[in-house]
Amino acid sequence: MANKELLTSTLKKYFGFDTFKGNQEAIMENLLDGNDTFVLMPTGGGKSLCYQLPSLIMEGTAIVISPLIALMKNQVDAMRNYSEEDGVAHFLNSSLNKQAIDQVKEDVISGKTRLLYVAPESLTKEENIEFLKTVKISFYAVDEAHCISEWGHDFRPEYRRIRPIINEIGKRPVIALTATATPKVQHDIQKNLGMTDARVFKSSFNRPNLYYEVRSKTSNIDKDIIKFIKDRPGKSGIIYCLSRKKVEELAQILQVNDIRALPYHAGMDSATRTANQDAFLQEDVDVIVATIAFGMGIDKPDVRFVIHYDIPKSLEGYYQETGRAGRDGGEGLCITFYTNKDLQKLEKFMQGKPVAEQEIGKQLLLETAAYAESSVCRRKTLLHYFGEEYAETNCGNCDNCLNPKKRVEAKDELCAVIEAVIALKEKFKADYITNVLLGKETNEIKSYGHESEEVFGSLQSSDSKFVGAVIRQAIISGYLDRDIENYGLLKVTNAGRAFLKKPTSFKIVEDNDFSDSDEEVVAKGGVSCAIDPELTAILKDLRKKIAKQHNLPPYVIFQDQSIDAMATTYPISIEELEKVPGVGPGKAKRYGDEFIKVIKRYVEENDIERPEDLMIRGLPKKADLKQPIINGIDRRIPLDELAESNGLEFNELLDVIEAMVHAGMKINIDYFISEIMDEDSENEIFEYFKESESGDVDTAVEELGNDFTEDEIRLVRIKFLSELGN
Repeated sequence: MANKELLTSTLKKYFGFDTFKGNQEAIMENLLDGNDTFVLMPTGGGKSLCYQLPSLIMEGTAIVISPLIALMKNQVDAMRNYSEEDGVAHFLNSSLNKQAIDQVKEDVISGKTRLLYVAPESLTKEENIEFLKTVKISFYAVDEAHCISEWGHDFRPEYRRIRPIINEIGKRPVIALTATATPKVQHDIQKNLGMTDARVFKSSFNRPNLYYEVRSKTSNIDKDIIKFIKDRPGKSGIIYCLSRKKVEELAQILQVNDIRALPYHAGMDSATRTANQDAFLQEDVDVIVATIAFGMGIDKPDVRFVIHYDIPKSLEGYYQETGRAGRDGGEGLCITFYTNKDLQKLEKFMQGKPVAEQEIGKQLLLETAAYAESSVCRRKTLLHYFGEEYAETNCGNCDNCLNPKKRVEAKDELCAVIEAVIALKEKFKADYITNVLLGKETNEIKSYGHESEEVFGSLQSSDSKFVGAVIRQAIISGYLDRDIENYGLLKVTNAGRAFLKKPTSFKIVEDNDFSDSDEEVVAKGGVSCAIDPELTAILKDLRKKIAKQHNLPPYVIFQDQSIDAMATTYPISIEELEKVPGVGPGKAKRYGDEFIKVIKRYVEENDIERPEDLMIRGLPKKADLKQPIINGIDRRIPLDELAESNGLEFNELLDVIEAMVHAGMKINIDYFISEIMDEDSENEIFEYFKESESGDVDTAVEELGNDFTEDEIRLVRIKFLSELGN
């Protein structure tokens, strides 16, 4: 009882609150009683208070092991605001000079400091271990404890050394805290910290105020993001990118489009990084573009949106990063852009790592892909991943629930899946089971002799996407289980065996389609609108008519991407038409009048309200490339030398030249083509494009690739488009 009263009075005195949230009070009582404590609490649930407040009550200094300098600074500043004494909280890390370190140690020894934040790397230094042996320690807090586990989204090997060092410094109660841990990660944390007897406090992972949406990642992604932000003036947001280069580039694009944005990543010097973080916290800027290094423990309650430019490496990472939105219980929009190509890139990054680490990484990526592609309630999928069941059928606050797909019966398919898992002795993963059911004679299946199994090919009339959806939704429904310890092998649960004996209705929703089709590439257009199918058909007919008049394939007039963009933004003047991707002044002048007339008439007849123009300004560097490239071609500089002198890969140079030609510019690269290939080869490729319906490079490579390289095909295609189309 004394502890209860002391906690309440301290809460009011230092933090100004009258009551605790959720499990906070019980967690602190357990710690004050000298017990090890494990806290699973979502971002915004008030984890930090669980060790900050007890540190002010207990005798001695609490050691908080925390992975990020930014997080430490933020929390130390916050603690100093709650107290009249600046020395109440300090951090000890590589950013401090000797004088500052001496001041920290002096305050700790004098008893002023109740909270000492230490980076795990600093904790392992011999001089710090020796110093901490002389300090009266109240307890140890391990923040962001998921960093201990290889299965967590931010594994740090130095976290594995925490327990031996605690034993060396001196045993005291340990409180481990994380905002994201699957049952597997939770077990790893407790085992590695030697606290398997700890009392576990687990709060619900459900954040009802967060809206989850996955969008197809298209070539218009920058426009989509700029439009999204400009529709929410003054609102705070974070955009996460996987690479530092993309962070810098996107921050610049936002800035030139009059959005107050700054970059943040580990490659920047610490002074700039800190200044950018502070500018965001103090609302001098609205948007931070960052790698995942940003935001751990950042206490900004009114972040209104979190955008993932790239799909995260794991659902833990995704959950924690989206959790930075709406911490005050207000609006929190979580938008993720997804394409399967990003997953392939992430898999490539893993090559060269130890095999076990690669396997874990692949499993985590598969979970992320499943989440993105699934049409099931996003909330239900996320909570299931963290070992929590969500009973509602419709959460009413995610894209899948607000636009529900029709459910289809999959009872027979589920029976086939369960039979296959049992027949293969529960020793294989979902993709292998899928291939067996579809009857694919892969080398792996042949090596096991599974093509002779009765279940082989039993779902050959289905496709892999549908079978994948059946397996995923069977796991959520409890008929199957994934053995995480063994890299995701599928197991049949008791409920699954009962279902096989007495099947009942099993309705599923089919997965979303994120394939890279032409229509999807501009599905949201430059202004987040749908393509007008009727106008598309009219414009394609007009393109065909003009192409016949000029005896050209239709794609030479305007590419499909340009037609789709016209049927999205409805340009009704030559100036507006020039802004359409792949048009430019040359083509607009040559072919534009007829297209403008048709679009104008269509808009008037159908009383269409045109979307407000969104002119996105690009970065000067890209625009500057055109002139030096044109000058170089005029001077007949070999293209490989021209690429190198402009800091480009050869294929990047071809991208720039193609864009100029598509926009209607006439470019003569005969001098280079004649150097690298003979006339017959050039004529063969040229004639191919005359007959080609789409003019697509990938198709051309497929059909001509045995005789010519992709670069040769692209070079002749540039000549063809320039001579006949411009």
